[in-house]
Amino acid sequence: MSPNAQKAGLTAEEKAALKATLKERKSNEDGEKAVAEALKKMAPADRAIGKRVHALVRNAAPSLVPRTWYGMPAYANADGKVVVFFRDAGKFKERYSTLGFNDSAKLDKGNMWPIVFALTKLTPADEKTITALVKKAMSR
Repeated sequence: MSPNAQKAGLTAEEKAALKATLKERKSNEDGEKAVAEALKKMAPADRAIGKRVHALVRNAAPSLVPRTWYGMPAYANADGKVVVFFRDAGKFKERYSTLGFNDSAKLDKGNMWPIVFALTKLTPADEKTITALVKKAMSR
């Protein structure tokens, strides 16, 4: 990290993500409701992708528990560890949304494998890929 970056501190977006995390920890909301609220806050194009990702994850891995993670829709395993998450492009003013997998996902393939994917739109082929990745992430 550069000295200038250290002086600058957290960005407004990073501060908002931290506040959302604290709120999530204090909240007793139902996970589906929390995800729905997170999706409502997104721009229409991101919301459409997020809703579709939500449906794909819920269908591919019904055992995953929906919740929010740093204000993003996320899906946790029985141990409470987030396996997969969706981050909208607007979250950090990026040009694409992302679908990501944490280390609890069983996606290992050799010494190097992808864990984050850029999403600008979803095609039927993309949906099949997401479904396969989520299923693999939950494999034993």
